[in-house]
Amino acid sequence: MEIISLIALSDPPRPEAKSCLATLREMGLHVVMATGDASATAASVAKAVGLTGSVFPSEAIPERLRPDDFAVFAGVVPENKFEPVKALQRSGYLVGMCGDGANEAPALRQAQLGIAVSTVTDVAKSAAGIVLTEPGLSGIISAIAEGRIAFQRILTYTLRSIVHKVLQVSFLAIGFYITGRAILTPTLVVISMLTGDFLAMSSTTDNVRPSLKPNAWRIGDLTIAGIIMGAFDLLFCVAVLLVGERVLHRDIESLRTLTLVNLACNGQAVYYVVRERRRLW
Repeated sequence: MEIISLIALSDPPRPEAKSCLATLREMGLHVVMATGDASATAASVAKAVGLTGSVFPSEAIPERLRPDDFAVFAGVVPENKFEPVKALQRSGYLVGMCGDGANEAPALRQAQLGIAVSTVTDVAKSAAGIVLTEPGLSGIISAIAEGRIAFQRILTYTLRSIVHKVLQVSFLAIGFYITGRAILTPTLVVISMLTGDFLAMSSTTDNVRPSLKPNAWRIGDLTIAGIIMGAFDLLFCVAVLLVGERVLHRDIESLRTLTLVNLACNGQAVYYVVRERRRLW
């Protein structure tokens, strides 16, 4: 037998894959590849897209894994593609899985966030949480950025709510102690709540900057920060009330007007402060 020709077949990664994975790493995500291809093929593809690290041998996947243990899982049979996902989850990590075939459906379902590419099969589409509508992986970056933007908006709303709860209840009690009268009538309370709610609604479209790294709720730190800012805010509002009552000698009706204006303007000032992540001033 004599060789008369040799045909080489190649299934190269998309041109933008390398830059997309680099962006994901800059955003604080660990990227790991799981494939049924042999180790040599998987290592070649990983090098082409900028994945550096060890290649997991074709053997049983351990119960627990860390993202930096291996960069590539090669020789993974279709029915076991969800095993790396489960192993990472057992170690306490949040896992997103991207796939396009029916054999990835169990892994897409197992992951906290299953991402199906644009050429996905119906089975994978039903198992995924997000279906990309354009070719490539750039949609993952957009989805992460939108999620972080939503997180920042919710964080602003939550922190503002904590500050106002600390302020309003304490301020009304101190105001009653200073003047001997309620410094807000029920009608003024309703007006104050409505103005505050309309201002809070604007946070849903606030032009925020997405965080550079993954977010996590730190309820304890958030509560402490809200209490501290609320305490300083309370001192300011009490000082304004004391000036109106002790220095300007206003009657109770004028003090109620002063209180309402103070709270309305104060609500905006607090909103401008809590929406900033770098410098309060």
